Amino acid sequence: MENIKKFTHINNNGKAKMVDVSKKEDTLRTATARGYIILNAQIIKKIRENKIQKGDVLAVARIAGINAAKKTWELIPLCHQIRLTCIDLDFEISDSENKIIAVSTIKGYDKTGVEMEALTSVALSLIAIYDMCKAVSKEMIISGIELIKKTGGKSDYEKTC
Repeated sequence: MENIKKFTHINNNGKAKMVDVSKKEDTLRTATARGYIILNAQIIKKIRENKIQKGDVLAVARIAGINAAKKTWELIPLCHQIRLTCIDLDFEISDSENKIIAVSTIKGYDKTGVEMEALTSVALSLIAIYDMCKAVSKEMIISGIELIKKTGGKSDYEKTC
């Protein structure tokens, strides 16, 4: 059992646990994530013209992504509840690639980072787009969900390629 002690989310008995962050300092934490959904040109045209039967696709996706960030601690078992101070979720439609790119930047002042909130925000916003558009076509691909930047805590990170 000696090797198990090296894992941060496993206790001395080999069981999953939430990391104790109570002794860490509160600092401003930020994270930006992105991902995309590939759709066909017909769906993109309908989204641009607000002609999807369920309503304004990007408005619903934005709310879904914001709600997802706020509930990340409920969705991911060992995630801490974070005091979020900003959730900024934007979309870019790329007609040349038939895709919508979601970018979520999260800020919070707490003892642990907000990377999971940014990733969850992107993922759920893209799933909401899928849900809003599935009556037109189910041929959509959600992909490329990744952390592109984080600040605060022990180390900063920025994707280089």
